[in-house]
Amino acid sequence: MPDYIDLRGHQVYSYEWENNGEAVVLLHGGLSQTSHWDYVLTPDLEPDFHLFAYDRSGHGFTADQSESFHFKYQIREAIAYLEDVVKEPAHLIGWSDGGIIAMSIAIARPELVKSLALIGANYHHSATVIEMPFAEPSDEDKAEYAITSPDAPHTLVEKIKKMLHIWESEPDIPVSDLAKIQCPTLIIAGDDDVISHEHTLSMYRAIELSQLAIMPGTSHIAPKEKPALFSALVHQFLTDLNYPITKMPIRRVSNQPAE
Repeated sequence: MPDYIDLRGHQVYSYEWENNGEAVVLLHGGLSQTSHWDYVLTPDLEPDFHLFAYDRSGHGFTADQSESFHFKYQIREAIAYLEDVVKEPAHLIGWSDGGIIAMSIAIARPELVKSLALIGANYHHSATVIEMPFAEPSDEDKAEYAITSPDAPHTLVEKIKKMLHIWESEPDIPVSDLAKIQCPTLIIAGDDDVISHEHTLSMYRAIELSQLAIMPGTSHIAPKEKPALFSALVHQFLTDLNYPITKMPIRRVSNQPAE
């Protein structure tokens, strides 16, 4: 059951599903929250894995903190969650900003990470193919915010403007740091994603143990648009983390067994 936990002096809304399997942590997107996507993955993963998730500071049911929308803060918060709550190396599944956080942890603290599944993630702020202007939140979004966020209702607009400004200069992860990621990695993007395919390909090429999936007929919201396909990709990846052995290797020739 979800509930508030004390994470190093801050009340964070945390989810945990009971299971004795390996730990999997779901990291939601920016300006989102766990409840916007946990239902997509939990039915397929819960029988085999011990699932965790939490609403980051300023998101969902967790109150805002100073600097909490910047990635440095969010990465520190995620590391604290892994150390204090999960307490074991975990498979990290990160959507959009959650993917940025996941890959950053794999670079900074590789001992905390067993594998990565990155959905619509980017390592540099220049990756987005469109300008994202401020848009007044919908009545539905305002109503949801009013009943979930501990912060005052007017702060929703402030948060959107703040996040849009941050996205103009963050993240900024060097490609050389991506090459430090040595855990199995699944990179997923929609074929009509807001992150450019060239950027996604450069991530795939930089991370040695990565696999790439471009989901047909989807956008940056791929997990919700084709949930069955998305869940199948993630579940298959997590249940077989061996480096792929293919019949006609091109990129992976150095890792294939001798005939």
